[in-house]
Amino acid sequence: MERSQSFKYPIHHHNSDFGLSPTDRRYAFHRQSSFRQLSSPSHGSPRSPSMSALSSSSASASAPSLSRTVSAIDMPPEILHRHSAESALKKPPDLNPFLSVFRALRSGHRPMKRLFVLISLNVAYSTAELVIGLFTGRVGLVSDAFHLTFGCGLLTFSLFAMAASRQKSDLVYTYGYKRLEVLSAFTNALFLLFLSFSLAVEALHAFVQDESEHKHYLVVSAVTNLLVNLIGVWFFRNYARINLVYRKAEDMNYHSVCLHVLADSIRSAGLVLASWFLSLGVRNAEVICLGLVSVTVFMLVMPLFKTTGGILLQMAPPSIPTSALSKCLRQVSARDEVIEVSQARFWELVPGHVVGSLSLQVKKEMDDRPTLQFVHGLYHDLGILDLTVQADYD
Repeated sequence: MERSQSFKYPIHHHNSDFGLSPTDRRYAFHRQSSFRQLSSPSHGSPRSPSMSALSSSSASASAPSLSRTVSAIDMPPEILHRHSAESALKKPPDLNPFLSVFRALRSGHRPMKRLFVLISLNVAYSTAELVIGLFTGRVGLVSDAFHLTFGCGLLTFSLFAMAASRQKSDLVYTYGYKRLEVLSAFTNALFLLFLSFSLAVEALHAFVQDESEHKHYLVVSAVTNLLVNLIGVWFFRNYARINLVYRKAEDMNYHSVCLHVLADSIRSAGLVLASWFLSLGVRNAEVICLGLVSVTVFMLVMPLFKTTGGILLQMAPPSIPTSALSKCLRQVSARDEVIEVSQARFWELVPGHVVGSLSLQVKKEMDDRPTLQFVHGLYHDLGILDLTVQADYD
């Protein structure tokens, strides 16, 4: 006979969620029946009417008991129907981008206000550049305006992620919305990698075709864009580092915004420098400057890309050494009541929040509570506070 139990630490009492008082015997009795196996119907212990109904509805007296979960049998029918109706009425919070950003801006969130100012400046500048490029027939200005517009879209997504991540968890997104900031940082990093690749292709094209020419209007555009982006670098100057230690999801998003405007500033500075070298008669100046900018942007953004990608792929948390996780598994497997440890999975939901799950094969007729408490305490010391352990009896 086999049964499965799940144990969540810390234990949450759900009586108040269903409108029951702590002394209500119906709910307590049903939870007790799901915790322990009824070995045989010949026990002399007193039985309540609800227990008799449960036993009579079973196919046989030897059927396995239910897992330790809140199920339809664990609750009285009237309480179950009322709880289901209340759950159906609950809706996730409104994630309208404009409303979320507006509410967060009104709350006085300084980084969001700074990012909003930066986006406004970039939108105004890219619009003016697009209009001038269309009226004068300058293809370079139109191309740069579209590049800035796409960058503004990514910064806007970062702004929306800052606002939406402040929402609490709900029935649909049970872990909350904090990972939006990780996704936003990953998107910015991916865009900057494509920017690095496009700059390398542009440098190679200039070298092959030898089209290094002095374009004064592009120099003016690069200087203006450099000044706008330097404002953004100043706003997020605390995150202007390559290998930054991320303690929260917000740190990743702020760092990605800083790298975004920093990469655009380096690109504009490279174009200005290339134009100055060309005026001095230096050959292949554009190739050299664009190549250096491409390598610099790649080196700046690659650590962020690897970190955010690892979190989204749910790799093992880098903050916890693999040797420490292996040692914990050996200590759990060495206990007398444990037959096998399997499906050990540990990942980082967001920076600073490690989640884990574990499956134990426990000897039959053994009390699993001391083992479960030992496992939770062991992994708690490593910093894994959100751990689910499932005990299976063989």
